[in-house]
Amino acid sequence: MTVSESRAGAERTHPRAFEPTVLVITVVLSVVGAIIGLHLITTLGISANTSVIGALIAMIIGRINVAALRRMRSVHRQNLVQSAVSGSTFAAANSLLAPIAVPFAFGRPDLVWPVFAGVAIGLFADSFVLYRLFNSRLLPAQAAWPPGVAAADTIIAGDKGGRRAIVLACGAVVGFIGSLFKLPVSAAGVAFIGNIWALGMFGVGLMVSQYSPAWFGVDIGDVYIPHGVMIGAGLVALGQAAYLMFRKKDAKTERTSSVDPSQLPQVDERALRRGVLEGYGLFVLGAAVVALAGGLISELSVPALVLWVLAAALAAIVHEIIVGLAAMHSGWFPAFAVTLIFLVLGLILGVPPVALALFVGYTSATGPAFADMGYDFKAGWLLRKEHRPYDAFERSGRFQQYLASLVGFAVATVAVAVSWQSFFGDGLIPPVAEVYAATIHAGLTDPNILVTLLLWAVPGALVQLLGGSSRQMGVLLATGLLVGTPQACWLVFGALLIRIAYRWWRGERADEDLNLVGAGLIAGDALYSTSRIFESK
Repeated sequence: MTVSESRAGAERTHPRAFEPTVLVITVVLSVVGAIIGLHLITTLGISANTSVIGALIAMIIGRINVAALRRMRSVHRQNLVQSAVSGSTFAAANSLLAPIAVPFAFGRPDLVWPVFAGVAIGLFADSFVLYRLFNSRLLPAQAAWPPGVAAADTIIAGDKGGRRAIVLACGAVVGFIGSLFKLPVSAAGVAFIGNIWALGMFGVGLMVSQYSPAWFGVDIGDVYIPHGVMIGAGLVALGQAAYLMFRKKDAKTERTSSVDPSQLPQVDERALRRGVLEGYGLFVLGAAVVALAGGLISELSVPALVLWVLAAALAAIVHEIIVGLAAMHSGWFPAFAVTLIFLVLGLILGVPPVALALFVGYTSATGPAFADMGYDFKAGWLLRKEHRPYDAFERSGRFQQYLASLVGFAVATVAVAVSWQSFFGDGLIPPVAEVYAATIHAGLTDPNILVTLLLWAVPGALVQLLGGSSRQMGVLLATGLLVGTPQACWLVFGALLIRIAYRWWRGERADEDLNLVGAGLIAGDALYSTSRIFESK
């Protein structure tokens, strides 16, 4: 089975994001996605992966017997709509509303608009960096990106039908029912798809986090042990990323006629370096807007202000890379926890409260949209990788996905700009923002936190070194420690055992079934999460 041979047709040129039909559907569904994201983040404190929802709606629209809508039967057009809807949801909730809620919860509503201006720039910078870096050695298309696999398999199953659709639908039913009973079934879903070593460490982290009070008599999160592990793993991960950016290209292993072109990175080291530097420049611009509009010139000296801007931009790009690496392998991104690390470090360094609140609000905006767009690009890559010629079609398709996502981001930006006052006025503030604000007000009560962070950074760094850049074991261990979702560890371990046993029995033929089951579980969990918007009514 190849996607290029689907009933939707193998387009010679990739469909465009600004085709009238696609654009209208994209805008309408992006509005719906933004509304879902805003309601869930303010009422339940969660974000829903509406990528699958967008794909399902796009497929349904394509089956409507109206001439103008038949073009939506194309899996590539469905992918464009799905990308925009997903981007709009995460952008509105995680990248815009939650960050601007930090100064509001801190007691400075006058700083909301300055932060909004900065995080809007940060959002588009976030997406630009991912667009430039995706399918490089740092963020390869061949990596897991589990929700992206779920979205692609949903689109393919809807197009092909047959056994694939039945297996995925059964997985979705199990995922929905499991989520209904408050089980984190998406953890099992990603374990069927992602890197076994990385997810094994993810499971270990989840288990230690859940049972540390019973085993050690202390909640490790309360004493910042997971944060120390992430600092060590994150520093090594950044070093590994730098190595990938600056190492010399090995032409012998890169370009041979026997290698499938879809398995080779399209972004070389030079483009990778340029993308990171351009992204950093955009983040500096966003940080400068926040600093100047937020009145930090009256809080800090000029050298301190310049340092604040440069540090905020650096934290923003570090934040998105760490969150992106975790999301790439596990399908979960610890954006809240990584932001909390920067907050704690700011408290240790004695950053003034207002400057720290603006710093945290700005840096927390990066990462979620970065990771979510990675999922969407993964879905598009899976739908396009069988197309020949591959390279031009893949580049064109990814660019059109980027444009579609920008439409979703624009819709999200407008939605937040016109609605944040009504949300905050009704007391609907994202819980994460209240935690940040409360932490800044409380300050550090334990003078030994720095020692703890440095001490536990050592094992985090060692595990990351042991696993290497391809497995990200240290980052995933820290992610599990920070996420700490109850019972998720057993679902991860159980799914990994089933995966190993089934692969031993069926060989390589098992991979398609495992991916479909994992995709179904993730899709079912996403459907349930989205349906929870009705709980907040």
